[in-house]
Amino acid sequence: MNMNLHETSELITVLGPTASGKTRLAVAIAEIVCGEIISADSRQVFRGMDIGSGKDLHEYKDIRYHLIDVLGAGEEFSVFEFKRRFNAAFEDITLRNMMPILCGGSGMYLDSVLRGYRLIEVPRDEALRSELAEKSGEELVSLLSTLKPGQHNSTDLLDRERTIRAIEIARGEISSSQLPDPVVKLSSTVIGIHLERDVLRQRITGRLKSRLDSGMIEEVEHLNSIGVGWDRLNYYGLEYRYVGEYLRGELNKNDMFQKLNAAIHNFAKRQMNWYRRMERDGILINWIDGDNELLEQAIKIIHK
Repeated sequence: MNMNLHETSELITVLGPTASGKTRLAVAIAEIVCGEIISADSRQVFRGMDIGSGKDLHEYKDIRYHLIDVLGAGEEFSVFEFKRRFNAAFEDITLRNMMPILCGGSGMYLDSVLRGYRLIEVPRDEALRSELAEKSGEELVSLLSTLKPGQHNSTDLLDRERTIRAIEIARGEISSSQLPDPVVKLSSTVIGIHLERDVLRQRITGRLKSRLDSGMIEEVEHLNSIGVGWDRLNYYGLEYRYVGEYLRGELNKNDMFQKLNAAIHNFAKRQMNWYRRMERDGILINWIDGDNELLEQAIKIIHK
C-alpha cells in the first residue's frame, strides 16, 4: 500500500524517548509512504560512533537515510549545522517526490525544524574563551543562566566545554532566540511514542546490557586510541562519558553500569519534558502506545 501525503503534509516526524522503537517505526512508515528518513540525532552523524549512539543501521533495511555517518569522530556538530543539512536533505528528498520522515530524540533538533528556528552561525570567540577559562564551573553556569534565564538544555550545564559554547552562542544573540522563520517552517504530522515508565526502564536497561555485550567498551577504547580525547568523548554524551571513566580506572565495571543506566533513565525523562514543552509551544504530537502495534496506530493517524 502506497500513500501520497504531499498534499496534506510536507513531513512526517517520529519522536519518542530513547529505546522506544522510533527507528523501526520510521522504517515501517517509510516502506508504506515511499519515504526516506532524516535522522535527528546529535551523535549518529559521527562515523565510528555506532554502538554508543545506537545507530542500529540494520533496522533501515533498504530504506535510504540521511544525516548518519556524515562527520568524522572528534568533530563538532551543532543545531545550526543540523538545520543546514536537514534543509538540504529535505529538498533532495522532496525533489524526487519521496516523503521525508524526520526521526529522532534530540529535542532541540526536532524543535528547530517543527517551529522553524531562524539560526545564525556564531564563530568561536577566542578572547571570550580566554576570559572564561579562568572561571569555575559554577561561575560559568551562573553566567549562562544570566544570559539565558530560560535555559532548558541541561546538557549544556553538565560539561564545561558545552557551557562555554552556550555562553558564546548566547553572547552572539543567536539560536536561543528561536525566532520563527516562515520560509522554513514545515507542516508535519508528528507521531510520538509513549511508554509507561516501568516498561521504558526495562527496555533501557536491557538495551544497555546488549550494547555493552556487543562491544561498546571496545568502541570507546578505539575512538580514544585514534585520537579522540577523553574531554571530547565526554562531550558526546552519557555512554562515552561513563565508559571513558571506566577505561581510565575511575569506576569499576559494575559502578559504571549502574551510574550509566541511571543517567540514561534520567535522560529519557528530560526528553519527555522537552516534548511536553514542544506541545505547550504549539506542536501537535499524536501520541501512540509504545507497548502495542506501532505501525497500525501510526497509519491511522496518517490517514486522518
